[in-house]
Amino acid sequence: MLGIVTPGELSEGKVLSELEPKEVLSIFETLANIPRGSENEEEAALWVVAYAKKLGLEAIKDKKHCVLVRKPGQLGLEKAAPLILHGHLDMVCEKAEGVDFDFINQPIELKVEGEYITAVGTSLGADNGIGISYILALLGSQDIPHPPLEAVFTAMEEKGKVGAGQFDTTQLRGRRMIDFNWITDKEILAGCSGDITFHVDIPAEWGPVPNNHTQAYSLRVRGLKGGHCEFDIQLERANALQVLARAVGVLQTALDVRISAPFGGAQNNAIPADAEVVVTLPVDGIAVAQDLIHKLERSLKGEYDLSDPEIRLEFEGTTIPSQVFSSAATLRFVTITSLMPNGVISWNTHVPDRVASSNNLGTARPISSGVRLASTITAAITSKKHAILDQVRVLATAVGGDVRVEQFGLDAPEFPYRPESKLLATASSVYRDVMGGEPNVEVSQCSLELGMFSNRVPVEDIISIGTELYALHSPAEKVNHTSVAKVWPYVKAVVSQLN
Repeated sequence: MLGIVTPGELSEGKVLSELEPKEVLSIFETLANIPRGSENEEEAALWVVAYAKKLGLEAIKDKKHCVLVRKPGQLGLEKAAPLILHGHLDMVCEKAEGVDFDFINQPIELKVEGEYITAVGTSLGADNGIGISYILALLGSQDIPHPPLEAVFTAMEEKGKVGAGQFDTTQLRGRRMIDFNWITDKEILAGCSGDITFHVDIPAEWGPVPNNHTQAYSLRVRGLKGGHCEFDIQLERANALQVLARAVGVLQTALDVRISAPFGGAQNNAIPADAEVVVTLPVDGIAVAQDLIHKLERSLKGEYDLSDPEIRLEFEGTTIPSQVFSSAATLRFVTITSLMPNGVISWNTHVPDRVASSNNLGTARPISSGVRLASTITAAITSKKHAILDQVRVLATAVGGDVRVEQFGLDAPEFPYRPESKLLATASSVYRDVMGGEPNVEVSQCSLELGMFSNRVPVEDIISIGTELYALHSPAEKVNHTSVAKVWPYVKAVVSQLN
């Protein structure tokens, strides 16, 4: 367990020691030293509990490593209605091509480049580490007026919202909430979509490598940008898994091809930037295969010349596997991966230029029976999510072969925009005073955990406040530290007005 750093205690020599506000960035740098990918949040949760107890606050951790911390109101707001603060502990773990990094054990290596904090070769974890740091700094403050606080730190938000789905909301007394999982200081988020995550298991029908398959090749998709499955889904970037399936399908048009160990993507809610599979083929088909892959790569570069110009296919000899998918199972993998709805599915007819529904085919992982695909559907209306999931089930039935489709994690509801929100009115008024100018009120295509709280507690009034974050869920992720310096006074001013 790392030592407990309370606000302002960041020692000299740390990467962020010269940046303001120290009471926020000291905590963020400490969090960067705690591995906290989805399903690996326990150490971070234990650190939050220890931090709270050092401050003399009540802290409760549940079995999924969600944490609730309570702090009494102070400086005149002791008897105000409680305020729930929310953020998520986990981060998406993505690394740049060629980077060797162990997200289970290694800390994130921070660096400062001008106005930006980023990481060396990996995703940064500013989503949602900066938001968590605001909340912890509020808990540690003695000079900020605020109502009684109930700080909820959820786990596995980035992987099906599993932690929030089982969190005991009966513990909460508050009926208003500020979430800190937004991505810009120019907006106040006042409404969002919901999502649902599912698995597709494709049996391999394992068999030996055919006798005339004397050569194996590693087929890789590389050079893609990837990105966030909600904020970047409309940018028409290539999905590495669908490109991989397309490449195998092209080979199947001319050759008897078998596959083994399909693998790709980092997480269900990140656009997959890389994918690979081992293919076996007859020795007399090698030249044909190389020519087909070369031609497909040329086509892909033309198709993605703006959205993913660095796309490339690698086709290199490798060790022959001990077993491979059957010919029929190989075709099922290609069919389902190619035809699964992916990207923008519909546009919002009520909010111009906003996506209404989308799906992100995020990962492929080998399992004992074959391969498991994981995918996340985001939609502004719950019924639309399930209509898309039903499409996938119909596709699975059509291809046969005992392909199974199962929901995973929380069916997260949408949070509709409420123009009469008192919390939004207060936050907007304070924004004008502290930030200058008029805030944009955003109703987003993204799915946060807002709808879950409004449906289950029920929280009657919710907004989300953010900082300037870029390239989420990718190795290019960065946060503007001058934005952190602007937002922190705003956060303090908002909570001080909630009597």
